[in-house]
Amino acid sequence: MIRVGVDVGGTFTDIVLERTRQAGEDDQRIVVTKVPSTPSDQSEGVVNGVLQVCRLAGVEPGDIDVLFHGTTVATNMVIERNGAEVGMLTTRGFRDILHMARHKRPHNFSLQFDVPWQSKPLVKRRNRLPITERLSPPTGAVEVPLDEDEVRAAAELFKKRGLDAVIIGFLFSFLNDAHEKRAAEIVREVMPDAFVCASSDVVNVIREYERFSSTAMNAYVGPKTALYLRRLESRLKENGIGATVRIMQSNGGISTIDQSAARPIGLLLSGPAGGVIGGRWTGHHCDSANIITIDIGGTSADISVIQNGELRIKNPRDTLVADLPVLAPMIDIDAIGAGGGSIAYVDEGGAFRVGPRSAGAVPGPACYGRGGTEPTVTDAQVVLGRLDPERFLGGDLSIDKSLAEKAIREHIAEPLGLSVTGAALGILKIINNNMALAINANSVAKGIDPRGFSLMGFGGAGPLHVVALAEMVRAKDVISPLQPGITAAMGLLVTDLKYEYTRSVLKTLDDADDAALAQINAIADDLIAEANAQLEADGIPPAARRFQKVMECRYLGQGFELRAEMPDAALTQENKHAVIDSFFDVHKEAYGHAFRDQITEGVTLRVIASAEVDQLRLPGLDHGGRHNPEEAHLYDADTIFDDGHATPTPRYDRTRLLAEDRITGPAIITQHNSTTIVPPGFAATVLGHGDIRIERT
Repeated sequence: MIRVGVDVGGTFTDIVLERTRQAGEDDQRIVVTKVPSTPSDQSEGVVNGVLQVCRLAGVEPGDIDVLFHGTTVATNMVIERNGAEVGMLTTRGFRDILHMARHKRPHNFSLQFDVPWQSKPLVKRRNRLPITERLSPPTGAVEVPLDEDEVRAAAELFKKRGLDAVIIGFLFSFLNDAHEKRAAEIVREVMPDAFVCASSDVVNVIREYERFSSTAMNAYVGPKTALYLRRLESRLKENGIGATVRIMQSNGGISTIDQSAARPIGLLLSGPAGGVIGGRWTGHHCDSANIITIDIGGTSADISVIQNGELRIKNPRDTLVADLPVLAPMIDIDAIGAGGGSIAYVDEGGAFRVGPRSAGAVPGPACYGRGGTEPTVTDAQVVLGRLDPERFLGGDLSIDKSLAEKAIREHIAEPLGLSVTGAALGILKIINNNMALAINANSVAKGIDPRGFSLMGFGGAGPLHVVALAEMVRAKDVISPLQPGITAAMGLLVTDLKYEYTRSVLKTLDDADDAALAQINAIADDLIAEANAQLEADGIPPAARRFQKVMECRYLGQGFELRAEMPDAALTQENKHAVIDSFFDVHKEAYGHAFRDQITEGVTLRVIASAEVDQLRLPGLDHGGRHNPEEAHLYDADTIFDDGHATPTPRYDRTRLLAEDRITGPAIITQHNSTTIVPPGFAATVLGHGDIRIERT
């Protein structure tokens, strides 16, 4: 079998091909490569990369069985605010919920702070139309019937305005979705080409603002995401690639093209999620269960924490994208504008700053010679001799050190009265401080002590910064994965198929009688039936399907809930306390305390359906046990570390290193997709599968 993982970044698209063992062959083969991203149409870069990796591996594109893809298409649309024109039908009297939100200001005492849901709404007010209908809690009984003529007239108006997408968000639809379903049918009759979705289909849970906002986000990114996925599928077929395509989701699972096109809010962290999955998989090889990952690419740095080998899923109150609530399950990842392409500049007040603006793939850093004139972090690394022009991307991409020096001199050094070397060191100090603060925000601020964790740096720029960052946050040690620049793409090949289905329950558990428990069990059965239908459509045999039930609980009267584990069996009077105890434990872990004498309320029931896929397997390295092995030594070159002095520093070819080889700093370990720095006072040890652990000597 041949499987390919493709991860699209802001600057490069990373590709890994795995050819598993075949009869008559000695072993499997893994081939990796990188190609420039194509921001105008990501599918072009994806196909270019797949064709290139096939040439390198000596296989035909048509021989690929499965292609796994992590994409930033949906994320970029939200950040750049260039999604669809969306219309909304909502209950009369509730037209302005998306504007009012929760009456909260992110910065209470700021007069200048921008409120994005008002200044840049996903649905303009003129396109939010009220419909006569009303349901009553707690049963969802119809109080006012749906006025179908109003729905049809609104749809005709949306069609006249040329809107791309329409959402239906009625009050209390999580109790009864009949009105939403009927309204959606009418809109589809009038606008057959529009992207139409009802809130009960996207996030069938309590809280009207978050439900409406999530549905609006789904529609905002829906048309272009669906178009991209179909274009990708078509472009692959045009190039003879008929492989099954799977898409990475924000929750760390993979999904089909059809499911991803229908619910694109599940892709908002598609790109970064693959890196975290790859980090956990690498940690398993390194016998490290506690890891802080930092994925540093050309545009951003994505940070996450893996504790005891488990991924952290964000609390529903924290699932924000561009400061807008999105009730979709997401791995807990913090992203900041810090990467190899981050631009250094002197602001109007004379302050020295780096990022978040990035040179991206086009024109890229000044040293690329593609028209970029502003200095970037990559330019600083080149000026300091930490990136060698002849070894950059294995020589596939030529870089010009003189252009990097010119950009830093003109934009930073001369305005601030610094030497070019001093300015380059300053760029790295600023960007490293920015990333260290973000690491602390994702770890220390959430009760995680980095001193007990390994800091794993990957992405093309990760191993260039990771030792300095580990010193700043006092991490236990550093891990540089086998293929740092391709780790996110490799993560795609170790991810299971996964779907999540939710429905509100709103039941207190302590006093729940048999009838209440029966209602909860009926909801769970309905969700499992939905999941089974999807897995059946995916061709997953019943024996391979797995289901996990989770109840999102809170103390009665509490504002937000936390995930508590549920028994596999139906909920009974005997086992319901296991859910309550799980909630107490999670609450104590999250907040440092638990009130075990208070009433627990179940708010949302979630079924996580999954199926295992074949996992990427790495061969072990031969044993070396050498110290600074001459067999891997390439040459020496002057490199400037934090002391500001040029130091002759050996370069080692990572592909020639063996297990238990040890390299003492200063040293630079090069490979095609990344460069690992071992500063003075540190030593790197090669582990069994080729990953490198770096520790202070």
